[in-house]
Amino acid sequence: MERVTVKIRFSGAPLEVGELVLRDQKVYFKFFPDFLARDLMLSPLHLNQIIEIQRTGTEFFDGLFGVFADSLPDGWGRLLLDRKLTESGTRSEDVTVLDRLAFVGENGPGALSYHPVKDNLTEEVTTFDLDLIAEASKQVLAGKSSGMLDELIQLGGSSGGARPKIVVGYDPLTDRLQSNTGDLPEGYEHWLIKYSATFDPTDIARTEMAYHEMALASGLEMMPSRLFESKSGGVFFGTKRFDRIGNDRLHLHSAAGLMHDNFRLTNMDYGHVMDAAFRLEKDRTACAKVLRLAAFNVFAHNRDDHSKNISFLMGETGNWWLAPAYDLTFSQSSHGYHSMTVAGESKSPGRAQLLDLAKTFSIKKPAQIIDEVRDAVGRWPEFAKKANVPTATINTIERILNPQI
Repeated sequence: MERVTVKIRFSGAPLEVGELVLRDQKVYFKFFPDFLARDLMLSPLHLNQIIEIQRTGTEFFDGLFGVFADSLPDGWGRLLLDRKLTESGTRSEDVTVLDRLAFVGENGPGALSYHPVKDNLTEEVTTFDLDLIAEASKQVLAGKSSGMLDELIQLGGSSGGARPKIVVGYDPLTDRLQSNTGDLPEGYEHWLIKYSATFDPTDIARTEMAYHEMALASGLEMMPSRLFESKSGGVFFGTKRFDRIGNDRLHLHSAAGLMHDNFRLTNMDYGHVMDAAFRLEKDRTACAKVLRLAAFNVFAHNRDDHSKNISFLMGETGNWWLAPAYDLTFSQSSHGYHSMTVAGESKSPGRAQLLDLAKTFSIKKPAQIIDEVRDAVGRWPEFAKKANVPTATINTIERILNPQI
């Protein structure tokens, strides 16, 4: 595919944004004049609001501007598509980045869509079983063939992150789940359910649920979340999507995509996120929200705090705000460092670095924010027991958290 039209849909009919064109292995983008007239800035830091053809110099997004790269699945979603292409006789290296966007079509995160939508090679899923999906996910991660590959693609082929996940419709009144391939019937909400990866402990879902409650007690905004139990007793962490309000959509932009940061080899500091938050929201309280998140990740030992795990949202009037926190859980790292630095420190950041960061951005009452988070994290055993985290895991995590708080 050499040409893709980008559209955006909020609450009404989709608006045509512009066109992506692939020429000589380079991707170019051009806004449509009618969209420019609306003065909606899709990516304020790196995508210029001009009629001329643009190309980014960033290659780690496959030659895309970060705002479009945010639509692409990575990790799990990319693995599923590549496995399906191989089975159908297509080499993944022959699939262009525009092909991948067209496979995403209208089912990606946020409000952007890509047209013409490419055939996703699968049939719509009408029923599904959490246990069967868990087993099929394990087979795919192990490199084995799965008879449920089509179902996995339909349910989670557009999702990001390394862990297997599915996007579903959930009715909290009837406790029913259904496949989510577009708009949902009345009463259903857009949710995401996570499965464990090969490197995850068996109690990862309960631990993440405990961290969710601990984050709320720390004053962080998060979407409603719960544990889903399968027929066999398996437990999976689920959360309501923050890029959907009913069937309306919000434009989503990760900090990585917004600032063109290679989140796998990042040099970013939480200060960069604060600066971006202030520039988007035009309010100092935005910096305070980032400080609270940084404090939680420091005290709660979440070292998987890279720039793709922080996002911003834009509504149809062009207003921006920091998205609710997500992917918060106990996390080590292979190198022993946080993914992002705190006032330049990534190995052992603490209160001093958080206060330095707050001073740089003139945040009011930073000690109060930091202490509120520290006190909530100090109640880890309380939240863990409520989520039925095994005692051994509670004790292991508590031993690591205590020196940090």
